[in-house]
Amino acid sequence: MSDAISRFCLCIYAALAIALGACSVLPTDTTLPLGAHIARPESTALANPEQTKLGQSLEPRAREHQGMAGFRLISSGVACFRARIEMAALAEKTLDVQYYSIESDQTGRLFIQSLLDAADRGVRVRILVDDSKAVGRDAEIGALAAHPSIELRVFNPFSYRGPLEFMRVAEFALNEKRLTYRMHNKLFVVDNEIALTGGRNIGDAYFAASETREFGDYDLVVAGPMVRQLSGSFDAFWNSPLAIPIQNLVVFKPTKERLDAYRESLRSHNTTMDGGVYTRPMSDGGPVANILSGKRPLIWARAEAIYDSPEKEKVDSGKQAGQLLRERVETAAAAVKSELLLVTPYLVPGDEGMRLFTGLRSRNARVRILTNSLQSTDAPITFSAYDRYRVPMLQAGIELYEVRPQLGEPKVPGGGSLKSSSSTPFVLHAKIFVFDQQQVFVGSMNYDERSRRLNTELGVLIESPELVKEIVERFDAVAKPANSYVLALGPPGLTGKPELQWRTEENGAIVVYDNEPNVDAARRFKVDALKFLPLESQL
Repeated sequence: MSDAISRFCLCIYAALAIALGACSVLPTDTTLPLGAHIARPESTALANPEQTKLGQSLEPRAREHQGMAGFRLISSGVACFRARIEMAALAEKTLDVQYYSIESDQTGRLFIQSLLDAADRGVRVRILVDDSKAVGRDAEIGALAAHPSIELRVFNPFSYRGPLEFMRVAEFALNEKRLTYRMHNKLFVVDNEIALTGGRNIGDAYFAASETREFGDYDLVVAGPMVRQLSGSFDAFWNSPLAIPIQNLVVFKPTKERLDAYRESLRSHNTTMDGGVYTRPMSDGGPVANILSGKRPLIWARAEAIYDSPEKEKVDSGKQAGQLLRERVETAAAAVKSELLLVTPYLVPGDEGMRLFTGLRSRNARVRILTNSLQSTDAPITFSAYDRYRVPMLQAGIELYEVRPQLGEPKVPGGGSLKSSSSTPFVLHAKIFVFDQQQVFVGSMNYDERSRRLNTELGVLIESPELVKEIVERFDAVAKPANSYVLALGPPGLTGKPELQWRTEENGAIVVYDNEPNVDAARRFKVDALKFLPLESQL
């Protein structure tokens, strides 16, 4: 189907949406939806966090480490979920929640219950979610805004709020320039005193509760003055013209009756989950309790919080001043003298990324990259763009490791595991840069064109040999042939160009594949077909 015919059909869908009046009117230009310009109050993070119980516990430690922030990494999916529930329970004054996606699944509903519990205690809860997923259209979740202590805002929303996906497709076609721009940040802040950030969204796959995939990722606990910087990033997005209160967008406004019905639904769900690992009492000490008690003390280090401005596109085009996360990260990468280590689930370096990598190799700096294999990736469309870079990267001397969905040796030397004990396929989801084994960036930015240009991102750049050591040990554990395919160049093929080889370990023996390993023909065909679409700038 030609582009003109496609757009014609999408326009027909848009016209139908207007005629039906399904939930609201589709936009006809690149402006925000109806309801977006209704006056709304601005608000900011808690002004006196030192007066809270968390503040009284953490502020003295911060004063002992002037100019530094306290950190801890959490990698286990279950522990990362329990950390959020713990933190919500500790909230005394404020709770700020910012995610690309909050799913309404088993763990998602437990997470939402924890926010509602906090609000019932009088905690001010601000929830900011991107509108790329269905949560912004979820009538149940929208009911939270009826609570006097909860505000729910949707970032860069679609106008159409109904369940018909083709209507959103139509709206996207009519307003692509605005709607392709998404908020990918992940942040959870309690009383402006302790925060959790990293690569995880909210949902079963992120917390080892899904039967289809288990995302391997990091959460970073942050304490000390840096939390104020992270809260500043939240406030910037919360008060942005792109963050629209949910009640401004929907026809079925949040009401007490809707909230009561949602509350009962959550209560019923919680009962069905009782006794499981996600609802078990934390009398044995959860991950955050162990940090606060000193059982697992904070690692204090110099660091900086980095985030894109809410209206990143305007900053990128020079229309307004602001911050671009990629510039700070790529400046640090370009300054590497001995080694750049990169973990990214989606790898589309583009011309600029290739210049960065080849520039490092020209100075004999080692570049090691860990990403998903075609077998493990949850985004074949992005893999189709990555595919064309593999041979050029290997020719430049870049070391590539592609994670397998089934890990042969999941244990990490020195303790811990790369995944849960379930047989659920493993999918890499962490976003990490390590510079000369001295500095580490942990955040939400994949190294692809979408994260670099079209998404807003958030992360922390830390100078800590201790944290670097922990991350490098896990990198090396995942990159082993028992857990990943180690890519290499084989003899030239029929075209005279080098062919890829995949080296791995199976049943204790090294195996070399000359074709994409353990991938069915349909998946391979899909990726090959997608290569012909001009989508790289969107991936």
